[in-house]
Amino acid sequence: MKKFFKGYLSALIVLSIGLIGACGTAAKGGSQNPSPKLQPQSVNQPMIKTEYKKTKELTAGKPAPTMDSKVMVKDNMNFVEEQGEGVVHNTEDYNHIVENEFLDALKVPLSTFSIDVDTAAYANVRRFLMSGQMPYADAVRIEELINYFTYDYPEPTGDDPFSFTTELTECPWNPKHKLLLVGLQAKKVSFEKLPPNNLTFLLDVSGSMSDPNKLPLLISAMKLLVNTLRPEDKIAIVVYAGAAGVVLEPTSCSEKDKIVKAMEKLQAGGSTAGGAGIQLAYKLAKENFNKQGNNRVILCTDGDFNVGASSEGELVKMIEEKRKDGIYLTVLGFGMGNYKDSKMEQLADKGNGNYAYIDNLMEAKKVLVTQMGGTLLTIAKDVKIQIEFNPALVKEYRLIGYENRIMAAKDFDDDTKDAGELGAGHTVTVLYEIVMADGKASSADLKYQNVTVKEDAKASKEIGQIKFRYKKPNSDTSKLIVSPMYDKSIMWKDASMNLKWASAVAEWGMLLRDSKFKGDASYTHVIETAKAAIGKDEFGYRKEFIQLVELSKGLTGKK
Repeated sequence: MKKFFKGYLSALIVLSIGLIGACGTAAKGGSQNPSPKLQPQSVNQPMIKTEYKKTKELTAGKPAPTMDSKVMVKDNMNFVEEQGEGVVHNTEDYNHIVENEFLDALKVPLSTFSIDVDTAAYANVRRFLMSGQMPYADAVRIEELINYFTYDYPEPTGDDPFSFTTELTECPWNPKHKLLLVGLQAKKVSFEKLPPNNLTFLLDVSGSMSDPNKLPLLISAMKLLVNTLRPEDKIAIVVYAGAAGVVLEPTSCSEKDKIVKAMEKLQAGGSTAGGAGIQLAYKLAKENFNKQGNNRVILCTDGDFNVGASSEGELVKMIEEKRKDGIYLTVLGFGMGNYKDSKMEQLADKGNGNYAYIDNLMEAKKVLVTQMGGTLLTIAKDVKIQIEFNPALVKEYRLIGYENRIMAAKDFDDDTKDAGELGAGHTVTVLYEIVMADGKASSADLKYQNVTVKEDAKASKEIGQIKFRYKKPNSDTSKLIVSPMYDKSIMWKDASMNLKWASAVAEWGMLLRDSKFKGDASYTHVIETAKAAIGKDEFGYRKEFIQLVELSKGLTGKK
């Protein structure tokens, strides 16, 4: 009976929309052509159109309508309405990803990039799948899928804030190749030993944040954090819509009721003056700066800035200036339909921060409670990795993911170049697919220079040398760590749970992107590998991963 009335009500809504649209057209003297009928959404057709520049194409599913029509996305219904002339309003925006290619180790021996601890892509992919859609290829950042999970790497023991480990085995989707893992483990800091938090929440309360999965979810997420924080921690709240304003001055978390009441009064409405809000939040954070504490602005938004300093260039420049004050930035994304992933990822990167997507309350708990130390406390900044491969043993290599973190080789030693931040307890996992050398090539065929392999390199057991650079949070001078990597390849069956799990996630990511490098990858193999390598799964994140792989397998109909 409930289903009947629900269906009946939906039909009435649809009929009403059609009648109103028809009347509106007639009243305005517009086209006499009937309004397009509502069409069901197939699982291969995205409900939400990704906004690209004209030179780019949609990279997953069937493209949304390309005619000059208004596309209204119904979050809770399985159809898209096309009506009237104009522009596409409900759009999501992702940076285009060009996958890393295999590089010749003789001609390009250095691989240089910034670490990435963001996890937004994983939660966003989950949101797509849970709504019955395959994600856009450009929404799938494989390194963020891998780093969504923690790994069992050795704890750091020396003066450096992180340890690292390497492992080499057979590549499961291409048995002729090898798979190299590089894992970092940041020092863990217990909740009791975290420095006092000076947190300034910058909340988007514009009209676009009115949906249940936006501002209401944001308020619930903040309550989880507030109820966890200590009396020595302080919270301030700045909001922005048509204008920016302070709704809560810095307040001790001993006054939790006062903080919660300020949150519960928030309502969505107006346009989005994001630039003004960011300026005000940083101003408030600086005025209440705690020299012995963790000073951070937490931006919560769907990223749809459209008033004030809204161009990515202006916002990025502003964030780059503000980070010099020792105030870090965390970006939490909410919602769907007009979600601006590209803008928020860039702001977090340039603000010495991290970026997560909150699609449900459990994800909010993971980011703001379970992994609070990693989210809020930076223990190393501008962390860079550079690997020099030995061409005597490595013919070609391909970095899996990290496409938007690639750096020029010369930037590794340049302390003015920004890189990623590492939070307390974070793990970072990097995978390379490697083609081992056959012993034949000893020089590059170049016209103007000779590039040859050194004789001692031919005799070496090192497949390469790995370097790390990082700065302490309050320093502008980096420290260098250097270590060789030896050819100690093991069989796949003997590989660690860490490597097997990371490879399963990477394989899934390549399937979601329909990567040309996916080789023999299959959803079935991902599921088998993940089930065998699930290990300790205290919070159920890995079990959920297997369920998401099964969902994507079912949506595509592929093995």
